[in-house]
Amino acid sequence: MSSHADRLAACRRRLADVDADGIVCFPSRNLEYLTGFAEEPSERALFLFLTTDHEPVFFVPELAAQQIEDRTPVDRIRTWSDSEGPTEPLAELCSELGLDGGHLLVDETMWARFTQLLESILPNTTFGLADELLAELRIRKDNAELAALRRAATAADTAMTAVRELGSEAVGMTEAELASRIEAELTAAGGKEPSFELIVGSGANGAMPHHTHGDRTIESGDPVVLDFGTRVDGYPSDQTRTVVFDGEPSEEFKRVHDIVNRAQQAAIETVEPGMTAGKVDAAVREIIREAGYGEQFIHRTGHGVGLDIHEEPLIVDGSDRLLEPQMVFSVEPGVYLSGEFGVRIEDLVVVTQDGCERLNTTSREWRI
Repeated sequence: MSSHADRLAACRRRLADVDADGIVCFPSRNLEYLTGFAEEPSERALFLFLTTDHEPVFFVPELAAQQIEDRTPVDRIRTWSDSEGPTEPLAELCSELGLDGGHLLVDETMWARFTQLLESILPNTTFGLADELLAELRIRKDNAELAALRRAATAADTAMTAVRELGSEAVGMTEAELASRIEAELTAAGGKEPSFELIVGSGANGAMPHHTHGDRTIESGDPVVLDFGTRVDGYPSDQTRTVVFDGEPSEEFKRVHDIVNRAQQAAIETVEPGMTAGKVDAAVREIIREAGYGEQFIHRTGHGVGLDIHEEPLIVDGSDRLLEPQMVFSVEPGVYLSGEFGVRIEDLVVVTQDGCERLNTTSREWRI
């Protein structure tokens, strides 16, 4: 509760920095970050309003009031009933908060029906996006967040170790069957749910970076891209390894895997406070380009990880974002040869006072 209260206070203090009169969140990772309340959005209007001049206030359907009171540090709760609908009570609250004619930041993921409702109630208000403010709050993880991210990474490591131990038993399985096995291992390791849809890309399917898994059967000698993670205490892990469960892959695969492995290591050695995200990306890109595969590295080097699996900072070409202690992001170079195979190696790192800490520790070698 105290950490969420601190986050709410910090958010309110920063409103002036972005020339905003208020911010409104609805059920989302932003709302979870600020209050601890995590729930899927529904057709009923549920908002949190933060302004500089008023205490935080929830606007919620009557049936959610007790949950909000029990699970968040917000004391002010305004309710609306199904019989009256949200429009008039919401208009009254917005008037009390003095929002008409100001500048209001809204959650990026807010459903269109709710942004339209706010626009109809506040015709003289201009709107911006909540990330103008919240991305800068969320980009540095506190100690509780780092502890959860470490536990999630450990769960992914445990599952990856179990999957590697399959060895030749994985040959003959379909990608979907192996994905189900991985999900079971993540649960056994303490994960609550996958961070995202698991990727098991065997053979030529591995050349599609966001291929998930299908009915292709894993064959002897196949490179297999394994990209997965799980949530622990709300925070996700994200790890990728490219392995060959049995048999001998092509010589070109061996060469490419070595290049990607070296590129990832070079990038991780580049990470330190004050370094730009763009230079970390450049450390990867230089090695892959010099090896002749620059055109086959088709995505950014990494992305921030927090409550969202993709958030700031983005480790991308040209970024002048300065790295700071307690930022967490992925380092995941990849080379993709269409119709043949793909190689990606990914770890999460947290920036420390003098470098970085890898959160993933499993073998990065292709050979089981």
